[in-house]
Amino acid sequence: MKRFSNSRLLSILLLLNSTILCSHPKGSENQLTIIGSENLDIVEIIRKKIDLRIFPYGQLAETLKAAQQGDAIMLLADRYPGQQVTIDESLFAIIRDKQLRVYLEYPSSVPGMHFGEIAKPTNWRAVVNSNFFRGQPASLQILGINGLHFVTSETEVASPHIVAAQVAGFDSAIYGLPEKADPLLFELPSHNLLVATTSFSNFVTGRFAPQQEWSGIWRTILEYLMPGKEVTELVWTPEVTATYGRDEKLPRHYQRRSVERGIDWYRNAKMLVDNTYADSLQQLVDNGISRIQWHSQIPLGDGSNGSLECIFSEIDENGSQPIGISMRGDCISETAMAFALSGKLLKDKESFTIAQNLLDFYLFESIAAQNEYADPNHGAYGLVPWGISSYSWYRANYGDDNARFILATLATSAILKTNRWNEPLVKSLLALLRTTGKNGFRGDRIDLPDFEANGWQYYYQREVMNLSPHFEAYLWACFIWAYHQTGDELFLERVENGIRIMMEHYPDKLIWTNGLAQEKARMLLPLAWLVRVRNTPHNRALLQRVVKDVLALQDESGAIREELGRIEMGRYPHPQSNEAYGTNEASLIAKNGDPVSDLLYTTNFAFLGLHEASYALNDRTLRQAVKRLAAFLCRIQVSSEKHPEIHGGWMRAFDFEKFEHWGSNADAGWGAWAIESGWTQGWITSILALREMDTSIWDLTGKLTINDIYPAMKQEMLNTKSYE
Repeated sequence: MKRFSNSRLLSILLLLNSTILCSHPKGSENQLTIIGSENLDIVEIIRKKIDLRIFPYGQLAETLKAAQQGDAIMLLADRYPGQQVTIDESLFAIIRDKQLRVYLEYPSSVPGMHFGEIAKPTNWRAVVNSNFFRGQPASLQILGINGLHFVTSETEVASPHIVAAQVAGFDSAIYGLPEKADPLLFELPSHNLLVATTSFSNFVTGRFAPQQEWSGIWRTILEYLMPGKEVTELVWTPEVTATYGRDEKLPRHYQRRSVERGIDWYRNAKMLVDNTYADSLQQLVDNGISRIQWHSQIPLGDGSNGSLECIFSEIDENGSQPIGISMRGDCISETAMAFALSGKLLKDKESFTIAQNLLDFYLFESIAAQNEYADPNHGAYGLVPWGISSYSWYRANYGDDNARFILATLATSAILKTNRWNEPLVKSLLALLRTTGKNGFRGDRIDLPDFEANGWQYYYQREVMNLSPHFEAYLWACFIWAYHQTGDELFLERVENGIRIMMEHYPDKLIWTNGLAQEKARMLLPLAWLVRVRNTPHNRALLQRVVKDVLALQDESGAIREELGRIEMGRYPHPQSNEAYGTNEASLIAKNGDPVSDLLYTTNFAFLGLHEASYALNDRTLRQAVKRLAAFLCRIQVSSEKHPEIHGGWMRAFDFEKFEHWGSNADAGWGAWAIESGWTQGWITSILALREMDTSIWDLTGKLTINDIYPAMKQEMLNTKSYE
């Protein structure tokens, strides 16, 4: 009898075990072998559709050796991006000789190719580059792969199906592919091998988008592996979604619930700075670090140390987004307003305390109220600096940011029934007035060195014209409110000059910032308030004209569609080349008709303006349009159990046809998935709360008074007899 050594016997047993594990039962043509973790997203999604056999990487060699001719196998990168999939030449030979049909991702090597380093580019997206997917998605379709890492190839790949490149466009690469484009998915026909140089398998966790396009990609990959098998549409619930579907019936009290979730976002996202780490945050900013990872253990403050700016747009491979840690005056005041109004609606006294603490911090305790801004002999006296985290922000004075600081502080004062901020409010109003020229325009921004060179008198006397509602319109709203309170005709005179000139050039000659729609939206508020103090047929006609133009952009879903003007009039249009993508501020769309709402620059301010206009005009049709817009905003509020940093927030971009968060992420500062604590979250939450209270900002703030201190402060800051 032939004897076997122990090692020989062990080898036979291992081979038998592998053969048993990998042998095909009847109907094996519908089987798919997975080598990798069973917890990957693609495995979870297809396991109910396809008969799967799953093996860990420790059994890679045995599984391939035991495979039968033509088997379908997926080698998945379950340790992406830290570790690549390693497979040696002998196993590639098995794949070739047995004509296995294999999908391999994030490999360390592939036969006949020389791979380089792992690339992690910024401003790059995935682009379909062939008809491999039979039009679903189509060639040149743009895909979002968050936290993209890929293996670079020093060997040219013929006809890759998906590439990574810096490309401009909304849904498709409008300028085609640049010369520099790296393969992400390609075939190796000699081995029946489909190679991904990155990882596609955790596409739900990584929040890849758009959803329908990724469903099509995976269907095609699966049908490639199993020829003749028709894979039905893959369906999954994204980890970040809209709160309600496009056609879903809204529940009772949906608007109130949206306010609750909107204010909870500030806490979930850790926006309120705690005193135990305020100094540490400032040290990070001083060292050039503007963002940190969100973590559940970050302490939460009560407003007495301020609040942070935003959640930034970058999404990593785990679907997480970083916190922007700078402090801005406009965002802090708008956050205070949101806490005050939601506190009133929800009967939450803690929110009142937070609102007061935030404004006390910025106006009384921070450097925003010190140095040049507290010096009566300095031209910047009384103004509110853009931000306080760095000198580049501290030096800057944007008129529109000062105006929104005033508007938000007025609303907060009215809710809290306090005059504690009257002095800085009046100073700010007069500081803005004395730096607004005779035509009623102030210009985009005035910095501290400008004041030191020119003094404030230069700006008061000049005859500048700045046809940009983005920068001018909310100043006029503040001046109208101040005129209504004080009767000082100088406020109204500058407003009427500015509005007259602006509307003479409206809309085609307006200078637009990220889009023309936002300029139209910004004009609503001052025109609505002008009707409040001068309810003439002419003023009503001006307001009705702009209301009509904004509502012409409203989709049946309630969304406000983004719109571009003439390119030569745009400050930050869509990128004009592939190379320009991601290098500047930019629009969310590439052409008019792209179905996107911009909740940072347009929809939020349209909501504010239309709300105020509906009270000024008392128009039933307009009120219904505002109701549709409010319902749309409640629908698209972010819902995510896995990502508290964005749950309850409103991201900048929303595609109202796909009904998911999608847009061109070209903006270098505040991209498609950013959540701005003030501009976006603050105003949407606040207007929803006002709707629940059935009041407007104009009516809410009507009982405030500043007349007891206004005359003396005007004498101090604006003795116009010396300059007329």
